Amino acid sequence: MNKNLLTKKVESALEEIRPFLLSDGGDIALLSIKDNIVKVQLMGNCVSCTVNQMTLKNGVEMTIKKHAPQIKKVISVE
Repeated sequence: MNKNLLTKKVESALEEIRPFLLSDGGDIALLSIKDNIVKVQLMGNCVSCTVNQMTLKNGVEMTIKKHAPQIKKVISVE
């Protein structure tokens, strides 16, 4: 798949989940996509949230895979 198209699909997924993160004082940024692995950075309240890994897997990763099924996993980097 075209890299630009994949990036747009992932960004679209992040835009879908962003309002939920913002409502809790957090946010998320796309850092990179390489070998179908998405790297994101959690920001704001998401950094210190005790359930941020659950949000990452059950919210962010699930939403991204819905938009771009070829994505293998989503990882958060600091």
